[in-house]
Amino acid sequence: MVRRTGSIHTLIALLAFLLWAPVPAATANTAAPAQRSAADACGVLAPGASAAAERAIAAACAEVAAGTWYTWGGGHGAQPGATYGQVDPTDPDSEHDPERLGFDCSGLVRHAYAKAAGSDILNGVASQQYYTHRAAARFTAAQGLAPLLPGDLLAWGTPQDLHHIALYLGAGKMVEAKESGTRLMVSDVRLNGDYFGAVRVNTGPVTGHIHQTWGTDVWTKAEPSVRAARVYAFPYSTTIRVHCQKHAEPVTAEGYTNDVWSYLPDYKAWVTNIYIKGAAWLDGVPDCRTTPPTP
Repeated sequence: MVRRTGSIHTLIALLAFLLWAPVPAATANTAAPAQRSAADACGVLAPGASAAAERAIAAACAEVAAGTWYTWGGGHGAQPGATYGQVDPTDPDSEHDPERLGFDCSGLVRHAYAKAAGSDILNGVASQQYYTHRAAARFTAAQGLAPLLPGDLLAWGTPQDLHHIALYLGAGKMVEAKESGTRLMVSDVRLNGDYFGAVRVNTGPVTGHIHQTWGTDVWTKAEPSVRAARVYAFPYSTTIRVHCQKHAEPVTAEGYTNDVWSYLPDYKAWVTNIYIKGAAWLDGVPDCRTTPPTP
């Protein structure tokens, strides 16, 4: 009888323990499974990437793992890194961006490659990053993903307005700061819509004739003429690579007149030398008659 009573008391005590004991660590770890899943999927997913590209991916994926927010304008402070965002007047979802520390698409790319290179080599918006003078190779939308390597930058938009940029991971995946109201994420590459192409970044020394523009909203042109089709406008002073220069249509602007135009291979476009810092005929840059523009 005593033995039986003891067994009942033991059973009651065991049930009480199970009901009132703290939640085990394994149960507590079930929080935020989606965030952990995205972080686990973020990394170099194909061979062939350079060491610098792998470092850029690691920096971006660290932000995914941290649950960092997309914020409109985020990442564009004096130095690379997360900043508080701004309200995008066209997007109601950006209401809380000024309260969130994070990145927009180009801010994330800037941060990732600053970590990779040890210097701020991709400061600017998506268009400036795609048209960087540090391009090691460029790929069109028609080429798809086949020639790409992890760390390449994917861009969406038009030559006049590239509005989104992301880092390719390989295996059809990318890491991106997509839109307000979301955290940084791993996504399938979107080749439909206005996918524009990709660029491979050279983090080492840059060869060629490197110059600086001045002014705001300075348009490059498809031909060396003010009447030619517009290609891309420099929103502010921009580092450019000049292939050659030649005398063509005279231009009068900003109190200057000059008939010299320079060909910019990264844009496949021309710009009047008025907006390039230096002499009217740039020192050391060859004449296009002896060094024709590349197609």
